[in-house]
Amino acid sequence: MAHETLVLLSPMNTALLEHLESYLTASRREKFQRVLAQRTKHFTVATEDVYQLHNTSAVLRSCDVFGIQEVSIVEEQNTKRIDREIAMGAQKWVDLNRYQSVKSCLNDLKQKGYQIVATTPHKNDCNLQEFDITQKACFFFGRETEGLSQEVMDAADSYLKIPMSGFTESLNISVSAAIILQHVTTALRQSTLPWQLTAEEVYWKRLDWCKKTIKSYDEIVARFLETQKP
Repeated sequence: MAHETLVLLSPMNTALLEHLESYLTASRREKFQRVLAQRTKHFTVATEDVYQLHNTSAVLRSCDVFGIQEVSIVEEQNTKRIDREIAMGAQKWVDLNRYQSVKSCLNDLKQKGYQIVATTPHKNDCNLQEFDITQKACFFFGRETEGLSQEVMDAADSYLKIPMSGFTESLNISVSAAIILQHVTTALRQSTLPWQLTAEEVYWKRLDWCKKTIKSYDEIVARFLETQKP
């Protein structure tokens, strides 16, 4: 719609945001602020052609739980919708970037300044406890049986593994993602690194979450813009 385009192209409009948030309950406004204070783009996650739908959905849920704002999904071979029941609404609050090829995903992530971290045992791998959190990183998780493609392995800047002591030598990808994200985000929050979202990113997320929460969002924005006309 035209008014939506106008809002998206305009600079940050705090009056509009305050007006929209007046339609939210006080508890919802407080929750938005509390959650956004813990959100980060310092780390992100990518899944590559994961076959089982519940695995992708569970990874998405873990990203929301541990404050990861963006998730990339490569669907070169397997294209499926997010399982709403397993994701528990996380798809509303986490930004999904979908790619039809590994190459386009890798290029985009590297342009954004992320190092590519292949989560798989490798001759040059490092244990999770030794991982350097100072660099922006995207943790790549592969298919259930084949793991990550050779393309991702070749493009990886580093390789990460979770130390294991049992007979089983692998974990479900959603479990691996939860373990890795819990460790690295905890370390990140204990550091002095500038890991939080910028003020501009927070503004646009608050606006986006209002849109996903308020039923009459379009009409409310249109009426507000009418009042702003000279």
